[in-house]
Amino acid sequence: QVQLVESGGGLVQAGASLSLSCAASGRTSSSAAMGWFRQAPGKEREFVSAISISGGTIDYADSVKGRFIISRGNNRNTLYLQMNSLKPEDTAVYYCAADWGRIYGGKDPSHYKYWGQGTQVTVSS
Repeated sequence: QVQLVESGGGLVQAGASLSLSCAASGRTSSSAAMGWFRQAPGKEREFVSAISISGGTIDYADSVKGRFIISRGNNRNTLYLQMNSLKPEDTAVYYCAADWGRIYGGKDPSHYKYWGQGTQVTVSS
């Protein structure tokens, strides 16, 4: 019974920072490839960032590169996304994703079997 739960979303002004967290439970025998995706109203879900099971491989979407930082927590299968210099175009529901069947999932959402319910991030002008 794998479950992913995101937290940390909220309403902030442009230029502010937020830190998102994702806690995975139900399968702690091994580490998972994990990533962050986001979806704005009327838009397709898009890749934000991904990290390998060891943290050795990391990728970011061009739109967030230099502003966002993905990291794995000390606890097994925990994930963070530090978001700095937020822009109104960052407004979206942010989803945590995980897959225990691969070392690294990358930007393809089909590579992730499990998804959280999402947390809303709203950035005002």
